[in-house]
Amino acid sequence: MAAVKHFIGESVKKVEIDEFLATEFEKAGYGGVDIAKTPLGTHIVVYAMRPGLVIGRGGETIRNLAQTLEQKFQLPNPQISVAEIEIPEFNAYVIACRVSSALKRGVHFRRAGFWALNQVMEAGALGAEIIIRGKLRTDRARYEKFRAGYLPKSGYPPMKYMRKATLHVQLKQGMFGIKVNIMPPDAKFPDRVKIIEVIEEEAKEVKELEETKEVAEPTKTTETEETSKEEEETEE
Repeated sequence: MAAVKHFIGESVKKVEIDEFLATEFEKAGYGGVDIAKTPLGTHIVVYAMRPGLVIGRGGETIRNLAQTLEQKFQLPNPQISVAEIEIPEFNAYVIACRVSSALKRGVHFRRAGFWALNQVMEAGALGAEIIIRGKLRTDRARYEKFRAGYLPKSGYPPMKYMRKATLHVQLKQGMFGIKVNIMPPDAKFPDRVKIIEVIEEEAKEVKELEETKEVAEPTKTTETEETSKEEEETEE
């Protein structure tokens, strides 16, 4: 039971750190955090759309962040590095933040959902799903699902490749929940078959090589015959 409590406590601490960083770097386009323990301390990677806001002028912000993480969450010797999000549309947390900010501005939930879904699919994702829960139109809570592309729910590929994020927003109607699932284009599926097509130019090159070989072979035979005749004449 002690081991179970230890891992539960570590998971709860990671969620608390994630929530703290999300509120701290909301303007920087926060996209998640990876925490790994090393012999030298705790290695933390913060993903953001604008890393400059996380680092600060002369690294002041990131130094203050290391102190707060060490004092508030008891992380031993935190070593923080910042990574830029290359394609924000493939980050589920960024998409959930965009939907939540649209709902805060008063945008209709269907418009916000379809807008975010189109952004993800236009970026090249294999599939995406956005679920918005709450008091959408009436006093009774329900959910609306926006889905496009290929998005399997069971098996090994979704467990390995699918990117998930859940976010909660407080609005006038009450608490809204936003869940985002994205299948990136680099996902590999065991049932996907690749058909290798032969390019016409390569086929032409192969034919030309075969023709040159056929032409070169008789020239070699004539040369060998002439040399053999000359050798016989010299012997006589």
